[in-house]
Amino acid sequence: GARPGVKRGDPGSDLQPAGGARRREADRDSHTEVLTLIILILNRYQEQPRLLDPHLEWMLNLILDFIRNEQSPPSLVHLGFKFLYIISKVRGYKVFMQLLPHEVADLQPVLDLLSRQDPNDLETWETRYMLLLWLSMTCLVPFDLSRLDGRMESDSGKPRDSTMDRILTVAKDYLVVGDTPRYAASVLVSKFMTRPDVQQKRLGDFLDWSLGVISQLKDDSGTNVRILESALQSLAKLFKHGKRDDLSPHAAAVLQCLEQRRLSDSSEAMLKKLSIKLTQRLGLTFLKPRLAAWRYQRGSRSLAANLSMSQSAAVSPDMDTQEQEEDYDIPEQVETVIEHLLVGLKDKETIVRWSAAKGIGRLTGRLPKELADEVVGSVLDCFRYFQETDNAWHGGCLALAELGRRGLLLPSRLKDVVPLIIKALIYEEKRGACSVGSNVRDAACYVCWSFARAYEPKELEPFVCEIARALLITAVFDRNVNCRRAASVSSPGTFPHGIDILTAADYYAVGNLNNCYLNISVYIAGFPEYTKAMIDHLVAIKINHWDGAIRELATKALHNLTPQAPDYMATTVLPQLLPLAVGMDRHGRHGAILACGEITHALYKVGLQTDRTVMELISPECVEALKGIHQNVSGLMRPAICGLIEKLSLAKMPFKNDPLAVVSALSVLCEEFYQTPDGQADSQMQDVLVSQYIEGLQSPQMLTRCGSALALGCLPAFMIHGKLKQILQALQQVCAPTQDGKFPEARRDAVKAVAQVCVKVGVAAHGSPDSTLCPENIGEVYDLLLSGMNDYTTDSRGDVGAWIREAAMSSAMDVTLLVAGSAPEILSPDLVKPMMCCLAQQAAEKIDRYRAHAGNIFLRLLHSSEPAVPHIPHREELLSIFPVLNWTAPSQAYPHIAQLLGLPEYQYHTLLGLTVSVGGVTESTVQFSSHSLFNYVKSIQEDGAALGQFGETLLRILRGNLRNDRVSIPFLKMLSQMLANNCFEIFTTQEDHPLCVELLALCKEIKKSKSFPKLKACLSVFCGLVQFQGDVRKKVLSQLLLLLCHSYCAVRNTAASEMYEMFLTYDDVADPDVLEDVMASLSDTNW
Repeated sequence: GARPGVKRGDPGSDLQPAGGARRREADRDSHTEVLTLIILILNRYQEQPRLLDPHLEWMLNLILDFIRNEQSPPSLVHLGFKFLYIISKVRGYKVFMQLLPHEVADLQPVLDLLSRQDPNDLETWETRYMLLLWLSMTCLVPFDLSRLDGRMESDSGKPRDSTMDRILTVAKDYLVVGDTPRYAASVLVSKFMTRPDVQQKRLGDFLDWSLGVISQLKDDSGTNVRILESALQSLAKLFKHGKRDDLSPHAAAVLQCLEQRRLSDSSEAMLKKLSIKLTQRLGLTFLKPRLAAWRYQRGSRSLAANLSMSQSAAVSPDMDTQEQEEDYDIPEQVETVIEHLLVGLKDKETIVRWSAAKGIGRLTGRLPKELADEVVGSVLDCFRYFQETDNAWHGGCLALAELGRRGLLLPSRLKDVVPLIIKALIYEEKRGACSVGSNVRDAACYVCWSFARAYEPKELEPFVCEIARALLITAVFDRNVNCRRAASVSSPGTFPHGIDILTAADYYAVGNLNNCYLNISVYIAGFPEYTKAMIDHLVAIKINHWDGAIRELATKALHNLTPQAPDYMATTVLPQLLPLAVGMDRHGRHGAILACGEITHALYKVGLQTDRTVMELISPECVEALKGIHQNVSGLMRPAICGLIEKLSLAKMPFKNDPLAVVSALSVLCEEFYQTPDGQADSQMQDVLVSQYIEGLQSPQMLTRCGSALALGCLPAFMIHGKLKQILQALQQVCAPTQDGKFPEARRDAVKAVAQVCVKVGVAAHGSPDSTLCPENIGEVYDLLLSGMNDYTTDSRGDVGAWIREAAMSSAMDVTLLVAGSAPEILSPDLVKPMMCCLAQQAAEKIDRYRAHAGNIFLRLLHSSEPAVPHIPHREELLSIFPVLNWTAPSQAYPHIAQLLGLPEYQYHTLLGLTVSVGGVTESTVQFSSHSLFNYVKSIQEDGAALGQFGETLLRILRGNLRNDRVSIPFLKMLSQMLANNCFEIFTTQEDHPLCVELLALCKEIKKSKSFPKLKACLSVFCGLVQFQGDVRKKVLSQLLLLLCHSYCAVRNTAASEMYEMFLTYDDVADPDVLEDVMASLSDTNW
């Protein structure tokens, strides 16, 4: 129907579209579905498109039958070309276009069909793309095109264009369009202009047109850039496919035009790339096509080829390579081309560098040995100057890989190249908060890959150990997963222990960074060739890395590698780290502090196995230096110092009476230094520590609060004994939510600390509340945890209360299982029921992560048998409802969650959780949660009592959250959907049903809000309530009329729209005599 604000035309056309339009819409929908299915199927072949080859011909013929059929409607023809485009995209147009029919009879029909297309139709560009490719094949017919022209006069007597001119016109027209067909037009140009007859008559004109476009257009607009791209691409393809003899007279003019245009200074990456591509093709045109006789040839890797070569060697003598080396003049333009390519190696765009590298490889293969060696030297200059950027390093690596792959980098150059590649494998430059260089390291791996396959093992033998160490270090310790995988697959089996190492560090194993640092590195370091190199790399490069996670992993790796070389660690590595631990570099100091602790702890473990103390392994100078590390620490160094103290305590260093002991410590420190021989706490230190941390809980600094809470949770049981009541009260004050919502991280850590403290002190049914968890304080603990489960604090970061809810759920599970296992008699129903109801609510809410967390804890408590949790309401019903399921998937979780609505104890909390899911914004969550809710409501339609109870629960939720927008807005959206789905149809037959009356009264309160989303949701509810009978309908309509006069224009417009749809849906609401006038007013008025 007509919408508000839109003038109504003919009533019939307003309400029902024409039959032809409906059919077209249906055809369009069916075509979209088929296309989606075809794309889904063919995309599976993207990685191995050759698997399609046996099926391409029959698929092509089947589609062409529809296209060639004169009875096929245009929509079906366009659909067929869409299918062809999808297939060519997956298989590649170069292969697919060769299968297109290319007989003489196909040329005119394809050209005519292409001429009838509209270049500006954005819906059918696939048709034009495929027709251009098809024409690229049909234009290669081995006959002079003039034979196909016939009569050159049209029926009107005017001269007609020749076939040659028509094709050239089509090609030029499509070279300047803005969509994908221009790429196919460049293919057409490259094929068409290389015909002998076309080359003689039209090549010069086309080159003049292209050079005119390149020289005259500026790259200051999107249209000009696209035209320039098309001209450059068509020329590049033309010089690639054309005959050298035909094109060489024009090459100098094209190169001169490119030099004058200076596209290398353009800001458009594609223009620069195409300029480099065309430049290298021009260079190849200047040089004779030949294979350099001086190139390094490893020989064939094919067994059959090697056998045939060995048999023929006895009858044919070796060819004199000197005779193959023909001396001829190198045109001066070649030097210009190589200079442009060398500059392109340093370009900021990767595609430009890659194209330049391939051009360097191709041109060098046609040069004499002396000139080729000069080119190699120029490439090596990319690495030798301090001012060279990561772009130059990357381009240089790509060029070296291309040269090596083609055998153009002679073994005599390896002594110069290998050291540069070793540096490139660890190249990294800090840029702000991150670094650059991963592309350089990846390209260096490509160089190693090409060398391993280009050279005989004996050529690489002097460098194999050096390359092996560098590659394996990259494969294990590089931060970037792509670099690790590239290094893994680039490592040849000729390395020392290569097969064993590659089996352990394969492509998939190196995907996990933790596995690389902590496991694979230990295995590789077990081979003595790599042990010290890996340790030295961690100390020199990774300890002071800019990424804190890498520094921490490096220190753990040093801990694991210490047993492989304990003496080297104690006498060489540790003395190197100690000066760094007190140095000025922040990252280096942080890593060195952590590394000192890890290595000391590892040496202690080694000493246990060899009956030596750690003091015997570490020199006295190092021991003294370890004592002084803790001084003048702040910020980032505090966690590192705590880690150092923990490791030194575990290593049982003799620091008990040293000032180091007064620094904030962890559980291990307390157990080592603050425990009396009888297992009690040092009372003085206990008072100091507990008071210090309780005082820190009230600090205005968030990190201090978090650290103090975590410290209280880490204290051992003997330090908490006699202080439990004091600690719990302090944590309870921190956990209480504030009006401004500050310190959510501190509340999260305090909730965690509550469970940790309870687990440390244990449970005793008759214990003291100051020393253990007992009946006197367990209620206080559960109240604190339940409060955390209902924390919905939000700030600029979003729902930060979710952190607290997650911690509270985990803590509740830990405490419950602890009590159930030790003293289940103190676990009363009043404690278990609220906890299970809160978990059910969280399991029904909208955020996948926290729903899954709550659901898993709910099932863990439900299914726990040792210990069994007592007093769980409806245990038997719950066991039958919940199988093992994926809680993160809404499609699996909500059908089971909705069944909790049938259990009275869980109905309120489950419906409260479902409210924010059904009324949310995430499509999948809304879909599956609402479907499950509606299914439940429809299942109780015949049970008036159950439906009435459900309605009372709805009212209870709305009453309790009228001014809580987090619940009230989703609730109104959910209620609107329920009314629209006739969930209360049984009540609509009764006049003034109490549910409707109460809902109307509550919605009238909401109508006073100034929030537009709330008013909009309320409008939808009012329109749904109109289906109820009695006086309540009149009251609903009066409320809608009031909203139609609201001061907000958006509310008025929405009210008109909603009421219009309401009158269309419920035709018994208004008198039929006035209904048409009412709807006319709603739609015609500018609200």
